[in-house]
Amino acid sequence: MILKLLIATILFPLLAGLLVLVVPKQLKWVKEVLTILVTGFGLCTAIALFNKTLMFSIPWAGFGIDFSLRLYNFSGFILLATAGFGFLIALYCTSFLKDKDYAKQFYLYYLISLAFTNGAILADNLILLLFFWEGLLGSIFGLILIGGKDAYKTAIKTFIIVGVTDLCMMIGMGITGHLAGTFTISQISLPLTPLASLAFTLLMIGAISKAGSMPFHSWIPDAAIDAPLPFMAFLPAALEKLLGIYFLARISFDLFQLTPQSWISPMLMIIGSLTILFAVMMALIQKDYKRLLSYHAISQVGYMILGIGTMVPAGMVGGLFHMINHALYKSCLFLTGGSVEKQTGSTNLEKLGGLGAKMPITFICFLVAAASISGVPPFNGFFSKELIYDGAMERGTIFYIAAVLGSFLTAASFLKLGHAAFLGPKNIENKKVKESPLPMLIPMITIAFICILFGVWNALPLNHLIQPVIGLERLEGHNFAGFHVSGFLFTMTLIVLGLALLNHLWGVKRTGSGLKAADHIHYAPGLHYMYDKAEKRVFDPYNIGLAIVTIVAHLAFGIDRAIDWIYGTLIVKTVSLFTGIVKMLQDGNYVTYIVWSLTGTGIILFLVLR
Repeated sequence: MILKLLIATILFPLLAGLLVLVVPKQLKWVKEVLTILVTGFGLCTAIALFNKTLMFSIPWAGFGIDFSLRLYNFSGFILLATAGFGFLIALYCTSFLKDKDYAKQFYLYYLISLAFTNGAILADNLILLLFFWEGLLGSIFGLILIGGKDAYKTAIKTFIIVGVTDLCMMIGMGITGHLAGTFTISQISLPLTPLASLAFTLLMIGAISKAGSMPFHSWIPDAAIDAPLPFMAFLPAALEKLLGIYFLARISFDLFQLTPQSWISPMLMIIGSLTILFAVMMALIQKDYKRLLSYHAISQVGYMILGIGTMVPAGMVGGLFHMINHALYKSCLFLTGGSVEKQTGSTNLEKLGGLGAKMPITFICFLVAAASISGVPPFNGFFSKELIYDGAMERGTIFYIAAVLGSFLTAASFLKLGHAAFLGPKNIENKKVKESPLPMLIPMITIAFICILFGVWNALPLNHLIQPVIGLERLEGHNFAGFHVSGFLFTMTLIVLGLALLNHLWGVKRTGSGLKAADHIHYAPGLHYMYDKAEKRVFDPYNIGLAIVTIVAHLAFGIDRAIDWIYGTLIVKTVSLFTGIVKMLQDGNYVTYIVWSLTGTGIILFLVLR
């Protein structure tokens, strides 16, 4: 029975997606009802499978590539989280996508994405995991492509960036399988030899790219503008973070024998710290609701990578706890953005303002999610960040400073966003705005409630979801449930949040605008120049790659033309010249021929006899 349910989590969404595609337009609400039923079944199934254990394997493609699935505490936890988000966002979409021309295609790709995600979560064979992983790339491409007439550029950009990192992951899987003698994930545990370190690095590139870490991030802000908004709440905010960090945790905890002393640990912490700071600095200056959130979706991945990279109990628990917390509050934030877009027709912060009174439930959900992501106690984000701070402090003060500075900028940017969108002067164009319909509010309210629940009762996720995954041995006897927060770290968090509030109030007083409250950071000496370059995409790895490819292409074209000129022009003209000379010498006079013959004979004799 468990095996049938396990396969159903992959098969049912896939078949339902194909069925949605053939539903006639005349049958309204069929695709919505089918999506709700399938995602609801998926949620019930995930609940039934939680805390169950099963391993299943049958021959598939030969050469050690088996169709192997494994259900255990970690995969069951991620499966449950995926199913929960899948159901709530499907409910949200029934209202948001109403009268949208692309609704049928969205539900098709949405359900297929769920199927491939579930397959990747449950896969216990590296090649099978790669199969589902790559299938998800195709559905992401489709979800972005349907967003509008210009969305194809972002879809192609996404496909190239993620495709290149997936190629690295593919090579890493090949090396790992070669070293281990098997592709079965549960049977692999490799010491960090030089070749194994290379394999880990390549697999890590695929994992953090899926999670949206720098430098593989630049498609996310573009997708926030071009793709349908539920896509952002569903994939970059939730499923991709869960899947990417899940795979990073598996290769860090299981496939390779990482320790705090290995060079890979500080490498992960450096990547995490840089991702936190660079992404949140870009978020601070955004003037579009969705684009601002997209940079925070990138920045928060840095905390997860930093926590896992510490390889100490507090950091590892904090990294995984932050993974689920981020999926919660970031999905909620994107859903509030969709609520605003649906009711006002815009996410441009310059056109918003005063929506708190018009949309009170959306505003309250925003406040809860914004407080959570900013690390305000006692919301869930506070506890996961404190654990990451603890782990970072243990490994090096510089990493703690990076994490705390990121929290200051996060709080500052959400004070700006909340003030600009929900407070301040009301925009006359939005005077008739009203609250969103119930199907859009229920998911937001549910997720906001869980943000509060996982904060005040953090023992629930920590004791039942997070700590069992890491195991008693790695936890070294620690239990992080409850309010086990260092007095120093707690005090510093309150100081940082207080400074962020004072910074915002001073910025508002200085400029008279919530939207411009962070302009003194934007236009600070030195930062202004860097911000200008960043906004022009000078530092975008994708654009840098395109520039390099363009230069190489021009060089290759020049070499190709030069070779053509040598063979097609130079040689031909040279042969023609010599042919003309020979023709001139062929004057029909026998004396001339005798002279040339004697001259040639003389030259040959000279060369032979010298």
